[in-house]
Amino acid sequence: MLSGFIRITAIIFFARALLGFSTQVLAQQTESVASSSVRATFSADSIPDAPQPQIEVAQAQPVQTPDQQPAHDAAAPAGDSAARQSSSSPAASPSADPPAAGSGLKNGVTQNCPSSQSSSQQPCVQKSQHEEGDQEVKEQEKQRVEGVIPTFNVTYRHNAVSLTPGQKMNLSLHECLDPFAFASAFFEAGYHEAGDDLKGFPWGFKGYMERSGVAYLDTFDGQVLSTGILPIVFRQDPRYFRLGYGPIKHRILYSLYSNVRARNDYNGKWAPNYGNILGNLAAGELSNVYYPAGNSSAGLAITNTAIQILEGAGGSIFNEFWPDLARRYLHKDPTHGLDAQAQAEYAAEKQQTQNEKTEQKQDQDQEQKQDQNQDQKQDQAPHPNQNPNPPPNPNQN
Repeated sequence: MLSGFIRITAIIFFARALLGFSTQVLAQQTESVASSSVRATFSADSIPDAPQPQIEVAQAQPVQTPDQQPAHDAAAPAGDSAARQSSSSPAASPSADPPAAGSGLKNGVTQNCPSSQSSSQQPCVQKSQHEEGDQEVKEQEKQRVEGVIPTFNVTYRHNAVSLTPGQKMNLSLHECLDPFAFASAFFEAGYHEAGDDLKGFPWGFKGYMERSGVAYLDTFDGQVLSTGILPIVFRQDPRYFRLGYGPIKHRILYSLYSNVRARNDYNGKWAPNYGNILGNLAAGELSNVYYPAGNSSAGLAITNTAIQILEGAGGSIFNEFWPDLARRYLHKDPTHGLDAQAQAEYAAEKQQTQNEKTEQKQDQDQEQKQDQNQDQKQDQAPHPNQNPNPPPNPNQN
């Protein structure tokens, strides 16, 4: 009775083992290759250390009595003593001032090491691209909608570093093997069971388990191909880069457009999303292998491909606006402050663009006024062939 489900389960575990082995091989071969388009990120570690309290600094520094001070200090000018006093005081925290416009997410400024060391004088260690990628993957693997629906393939960092092949496959498999993927397959199987819209499946528990197995395989194939294997082949980033600012219409179009474009690993530019496009087509064709023979091969492939595309479009829109809904109705910030940074940069860039337009208009008005003044002077000036002192007219008397 469960033979069909057992075969499907064996196929799944065999595919997992094969993909895990290929992931390790690809990771070992490409771990040492650094991408030329490395762009640094804002992370939680980028916040500078808090300045050490004045009391702790005073306790850490030895107190000198008046008789222990050198003789030249007594005769030193007041300006020198003030300079020494200011140099001995702890440095102000760089986080006290707001960041300069354009110095954050979009320009790729590395913020892992603060510009000035804190009073503790701890050494600042620059993280490599591989370490940054591991940190981003670990952060994304904790992203869920209300702790249930995973959003592992979404990044809130505009300048996230390029992932290695092993990190891409790890992120893809982590989402495929999440309990929510199995739960959604069982739910989809119940929907098809109730409608009896697929041919070749028996009725009852056996048919329900077989429907669940093929529903999970549809998700597994599309996810692994479009976010794992093909992005590795075409060297593209499979994640959804959330915009997080701007007009709602622009954000909707951006989220839909992200299904057909992706960021290249080697130059950081946007290009056609070969992984998502070809992955959905291949997953639709692959479904003919494990679906019963009673279903039309061409119709089944087109249907499953369309389902994958619609699910991707709807998921992109949801991922774009979910943090906004969470902050408004649940009073939570899934981005942990990254949205605020992006919105501040967007406002600064918008203001800068407005100032540039205003200055350009003022320059044009000034040039136009100068041209008008020059034309008036030319009109008032006498003609070169005209005699400025004409002879008197004899007939005038």
